[in-house]
Amino acid sequence: MSVSPLPELLVEPVVRAALVEDLGRAGDVTAAACAPADARLSAVFAARSDGRIAGLDCARIAVRLMAPDARFEAVLADGEDAAPGAVIARVEGNARALLAAERVALNFLQRLSGVATLTRAYVRAVEGTGARIADTRKTTPLLRALEKHAVLCGGGVNHRHGLDDAILIKDNHVAVCGGIGPALERARAAAGHLTKIEIEVDRLEQLEEALPFRPDVVMLDNFALEDLRAAVTMAKGRTVLEASGGVSLHTVRAIAETGVDVISVGALTHSAPALDIGLDAA
Repeated sequence: MSVSPLPELLVEPVVRAALVEDLGRAGDVTAAACAPADARLSAVFAARSDGRIAGLDCARIAVRLMAPDARFEAVLADGEDAAPGAVIARVEGNARALLAAERVALNFLQRLSGVATLTRAYVRAVEGTGARIADTRKTTPLLRALEKHAVLCGGGVNHRHGLDDAILIKDNHVAVCGGIGPALERARAAAGHLTKIEIEVDRLEQLEEALPFRPDVVMLDNFALEDLRAAVTMAKGRTVLEASGGVSLHTVRAIAETGVDVISVGALTHSAPALDIGLDAA
């Protein structure tokens, strides 16, 4: 699948900071000791297990920042699948520089490909139901844009990117406002014409209370399957219904089959295992 790349303006500072962290105070002393200054290295980024690729721009930028004259050739693209042994990208350049960039490039590529791969598994699990798989804000600090891009590469959709792009009224907001009705009234009065309003409910009575205020989305938090089905019947298409809480690969199909529109899964970003990828001399 084709996914538009993130602007380099967003990606480069994160990669640069990771390189600074890794280089420390003295740079790569191992590469400096072992590799002649003019030595060249040709290598491939290769998948060692099946997965969905994401993070190639991070790897490319890491290589470029350390080795501006290096050649980086992407064989696959973000959003494409890699079989074990598949070449993802080829690099060639100064050996010291490439060796210094290796771990940072792999960290991003492995982490983001892991997110994309887990998302792909959830998306495949609900195929044919009409439900969409969404991420959450449970992301690695400072890596949110990258991880949400990886979710798109896996076939999922993005929830809020931050606190500023939609109103999401949760239980503590309701408590502060004194109830669901007052919270939704205040949100509606404050929201601009392009701002969506979502409210979280944890029982059917709260859904019934919220519907007359016409929220754009209602999050059904930790609902049992029978309550999810009842919520779909109660809403009658008047709002988008999002199921959240207690979602796993073992439960997501049954949740989707209740008729909800969206299933948000925090595990996509907070629990995805890294995809096994290596950089091998060619």
